Amino acid sequence: MNSKVRYSISFYGDVQGVGFRYTACHAASAYGCTGWVRNEDDGSVTMEIQGTVAEIDRVIEKIERGRFISIERIDKKSIPVLDNEWGFDTKW
Repeated sequence: MNSKVRYSISFYGDVQGVGFRYTACHAASAYGCTGWVRNEDDGSVTMEIQGTVAEIDRVIEKIERGRFISIERIDKKSIPVLDNEWGFDTKW
């Protein structure tokens, strides 16, 4: 099934100051996903991402292969799909 899903994902570990958001934006755009990514005050990174399960899995795999990125834990929950969302951006 290729229907869209949306996840809120929190990444923990060495995920800030290592090109995480750039990598996430690049990978999401390459695989046709939409959403956003931002750094959190506690040192984690939060991402909302929308696409097929396979596309989202590819984005996460690409992020995990990032040169300086070291993910210790990922918390993921399903959230409602947003209609008419375009692109993937960094939130400040």
